[in-house]
Amino acid sequence: MNPDNLRYSKEHEWIEVKDAMGVLGVTFFAQKELGDVVFVELPEVGRRLKADEEFGTIESVKAVSELYCPVAGEVVEVNTALNDNPEIINQDPYGRGWILKLRLSNPADAASLMDAASYEGFIAGQGH
Repeated sequence: MNPDNLRYSKEHEWIEVKDAMGVLGVTFFAQKELGDVVFVELPEVGRRLKADEEFGTIESVKAVSELYCPVAGEVVEVNTALNDNPEIINQDPYGRGWILKLRLSNPADAASLMDAASYEGFIAGQGH
């Protein structure tokens, strides 16, 4: 269910790293737990984020949750399609539902995040 080429955080964000760039979104598990996503607060392009720093929120019919950046870097692009169609996160969390693109401060930091098998064990351990 969770793509093997991604890394995962305990806050249920995923990141795909290619060279010094990362694409970040929320996991299938996160969007399923949230329910129908109705709003995503996106960060400003150019914002520098620290690892584990809150950068926005995701709002569903059930709850509002904070979004955290799993690695440090600079926001180079945000998915503006989510402004008008936040439900894309529910429909395609690992594809068109990406949230931001990041120029990583240290690409090796992503190696400290969970791989798909570890993440699946993590969510299974949370009683789901």
